[in-house]
Amino acid sequence: MDDLGHKRIAKIAIPIVLANVTVPILGAVDTGVVGQLGQAAPIGAVGLGAISLTAIYWIFGFLRMGTVGLASQAIGAGDKAELSALLSRVIFLGFSAGLFLIVTQSFLINGAFWLSPGSTEVESLAENYIRIRVLSAPAAIALFGITGWLVARERTGAVLALQLWINGLNIVLDLLFVLQLNWGVDGVAWATFIAEWSGFMLGIFLCRDVLKMPGWHNAARIFDRVTLRRMAAVNVDILIRSALLQAVFVSFLFIGAGFGDVTLAANQILLQFVFVTSYAMDGATAAVEVLVGRAVGAKNRVALRRSVILTGQWAAIIVVVCGVSFGLFGSAIADIMTTSEAVRAAFRTYLPYIILAPLVGWVAWLMDGIFIGATRTKDMRNMMVLSSLVYLAAILILVPQYQNHGLWVALLISFIARGITLSLRYPALERSAED
Repeated sequence: MDDLGHKRIAKIAIPIVLANVTVPILGAVDTGVVGQLGQAAPIGAVGLGAISLTAIYWIFGFLRMGTVGLASQAIGAGDKAELSALLSRVIFLGFSAGLFLIVTQSFLINGAFWLSPGSTEVESLAENYIRIRVLSAPAAIALFGITGWLVARERTGAVLALQLWINGLNIVLDLLFVLQLNWGVDGVAWATFIAEWSGFMLGIFLCRDVLKMPGWHNAARIFDRVTLRRMAAVNVDILIRSALLQAVFVSFLFIGAGFGDVTLAANQILLQFVFVTSYAMDGATAAVEVLVGRAVGAKNRVALRRSVILTGQWAAIIVVVCGVSFGLFGSAIADIMTTSEAVRAAFRTYLPYIILAPLVGWVAWLMDGIFIGATRTKDMRNMMVLSSLVYLAAILILVPQYQNHGLWVALLISFIARGITLSLRYPALERSAED
């Protein structure tokens, strides 16, 4: 890893930043096109339906995170057979998980509405949205593994092309189905369905060089028990961590729904800005995942520390840019996203929280990348449990008295708690690099 420096980080990070920023932009367009209807209920329905599915999909995000760590370490160790077998393994797991969600969709819908008793209109629209979108679950979940595999190989330009295709097509179809054909909330769902399946096919094409590697079609290698046990241990830890993280975001939106459709709609728009930061930060975290993974695979403690320092500098710059941008342009963007004056006013009330979110959350996001690359997933799981308990305590103390303001403060506190607890475990991670 003699070429480890800002140039290499930029090569990994910049395409990921560009790719991932398109994801919340898509969420903003989804919200914005239904916002042109001039009613709060369609915005809330898209928000409720989207975050319900996104929460479930992000639980399976272990396929991306675990794949980056495991594939990077395989590259660092020079094991091409395992690298190729890993791709086949994660696609199989992604398809299996997606088919399971299709079969159990009624249970998922009922569970979402039990947790979030929205208005009758919002629930009806959200149910239709979920039933359409879940049909592309196999493609959406398998794409996590494909993306992680490409990132580990530092082929982030291919990841950018993949995301531009998926999200660009989705936006075009949003505009066509909702604004031209008047399909409403259903149109947003069908646009995503088409985009995700076409993206999966493009992803397979981008990984076609795996055919030249040994192991991709070797069933014994793909389903090797020792390898599967290690992968299962890593992925179960990430699954638990991701489930808890999504429980925080889902509970945030669901609790906010109890304050009325206007607050629900405002929170949905505000969360898009938080997700912008998260996806922008993913450039730095992707770089640290790859570089830390390779350093661990090569048992190079010096390279590990240098990777953390350099990517930390990138992360700090990213969050400052996000916070300043939200303060300067947040209100204007919100005015574009909705024509409802009540929702616009609510957005401005809570704007300071999304300005603070990047500044208090960046350590947690960076530490996630470090621990994923090192596959120290047990620490990630345990620290997420602790920070979730801190969030729960903050909810119980703050929300009854301060309502939606208390809800936002509790969310920011959860970011801080996760960053601190993971930072305390970093020295042990670094010492393990030479074990």
